[in-house]
Amino acid sequence: MDKKTILGLVLIFAIVVGFSYLNRPSEEEIARLEAQRDSIARVQAQEEAQRLAEEKARAVQDSAFRNPNTAATADTLFRVEGEAKEVLLGNDKLLIKFSTLGAYPRSVQVRGFRTYYGDSLFLFKEDTKNKLELQFLSQHSTVATSEQLFLCNETATTMAQKAGDTARVAFRLPATQGDGYLEYSYALPYGSYALQWKVRFVNMDSQLAATTRYLDLHWTMHSPQQEKGAKKELEYTTAAYYTTNGDYEELSVAGKDVEEKINTKISWLAYKEQFFSAILRNEQAFEQTNVTVALANEEGYLRDYAATLMLPFTGGKNDAYALEFYYGPNLYKTLASYDHEYEKVIPMGGWLVGWINKYVVINVFYWLSKYITNYGLIILILTILIKIVIFPLTFKSYLSQAKMRLLKPMVDEINAKYSRKEDATKRGQATMELYKRAGANPLGGCLPILIQFPILIAMFRFFPASFELRQESFLWADDLSSYDSILNLPFSIPFYGDHISLFTLLMAATLFISSQMNYKLTGSSNAQMPGMKFMMLYMMPIMMLFWFNDYSAGLSYYYFLATLITIAQTYFIRFAIDEKKMLARLQLNANRPQKKSGFMQRLQEMQREQAKRAKK
Repeated sequence: MDKKTILGLVLIFAIVVGFSYLNRPSEEEIARLEAQRDSIARVQAQEEAQRLAEEKARAVQDSAFRNPNTAATADTLFRVEGEAKEVLLGNDKLLIKFSTLGAYPRSVQVRGFRTYYGDSLFLFKEDTKNKLELQFLSQHSTVATSEQLFLCNETATTMAQKAGDTARVAFRLPATQGDGYLEYSYALPYGSYALQWKVRFVNMDSQLAATTRYLDLHWTMHSPQQEKGAKKELEYTTAAYYTTNGDYEELSVAGKDVEEKINTKISWLAYKEQFFSAILRNEQAFEQTNVTVALANEEGYLRDYAATLMLPFTGGKNDAYALEFYYGPNLYKTLASYDHEYEKVIPMGGWLVGWINKYVVINVFYWLSKYITNYGLIILILTILIKIVIFPLTFKSYLSQAKMRLLKPMVDEINAKYSRKEDATKRGQATMELYKRAGANPLGGCLPILIQFPILIAMFRFFPASFELRQESFLWADDLSSYDSILNLPFSIPFYGDHISLFTLLMAATLFISSQMNYKLTGSSNAQMPGMKFMMLYMMPIMMLFWFNDYSAGLSYYYFLATLITIAQTYFIRFAIDEKKMLARLQLNANRPQKKSGFMQRLQEMQREQAKRAKK
């Protein structure tokens, strides 16, 4: 080895040593790296301990599912012998009863709520009309899981009693041959209305028909009456579904039985009542659904639901489905907290009024309820706030009506001047010219009222569906979500009912007074129209009296307050405005010559030419 080679090796060694020295980690970095290695080691140890614990739990669960009485019969897919037993699963929100026969919820009690009649509130009770089952083909027959006796790893009751707890129960249906099985496992976290349901087929591929591509999930429910007014409750009790495309649909069931085939994929299906719902959701979506909603023919019940939902099936080797039931109240914020669009079951109204309820009314209602427990006072404050917001529109409407009333003598002069039928064009031109010079708009009184319509409709949709008003009393009304009755009649009046609602009477009375005031402002200009006075003064209050007798007392109370405040605002505006000065200003404007624009000149010239041709 020559000197140059030795020198080169020495230099390379020196460079490597120097580079290593300059880039060596500091003591802090060494400590951090050691801590990181320790942390990784701890995580790996925890994962290993968890794996061992899960294996032990599976072994314990498998031992719990052992069935010494299982008969290995060649033509029977499943056979578990013994007697069916009940198992309860619960938390602070729900109490659900299961049976090992079928392994599905037999009854669901929503805790913390009662029916109008004071009974515990059940979404459904143990009944032959309430069923949940899978149907599929085995090698020899059709299997319906509701007829099968399952093994269960629990003996009686399991409850989630504090935050962080989850009540669980598992049911297993072992195959008579091999080590395959079908398993239902349910989980109910504390503080939740959502029951998690997992379905697993384990090593069942050789036991099921090779042609099976879908499983049929059958879900039926017998919906009981919960509220005071069965007639109105029935209007809100129907089936609804939410598609994977983001569309929400309800079955129209106005007084009839309905069956609908849903060919598009849906995320969830709901059996909804006025204030409670049972919703079944599939994380992977249901492929196709048939739904039937029928009137219940049993006293104390509203509707009978039945649905067949299709689940895709890949063979049974290890098919698994993650489903969820929501059993609970139709509270907007509660439903929205699950982030699956469940809140769409609440009838907020279409896009025009839905945003008012969703973003304004509900938030104001919730905010007020934090400080006030009396919902009658909450409705009063809400009404006052709404009337304050729309007061500028009310003021503008009154001004427009007042201008039209004050200009009425001048309009009568024009009508007298051009009284002949063939002078209709000239009469219209002169009238519009007068309105223009005076600064009055014939539509000025209508537009502000039309703008207020979305708010009126929003309230019409909000109050009957507002869970917050359910069983809340105020004055003589024992339930603001239903009708208030001060007298039950021994007979039923057609289109009216068998009771008298006082809030509806008050609403109709204030509406009559308001109609009188409006007629004095505008009625004289419509005196020539036959029947106008009757329509304005009497027809609408009478219609509302009949229409609202069965409606929510909270809604009638709101309309009563709104009309009463409108009357007070009208009197205030009337005393605040000097109509003599307004008339003088209108007359001055009407007599003041105005320069016509080129467009107006051409328009009037065209009108004169049309009038000349009409004479010829």
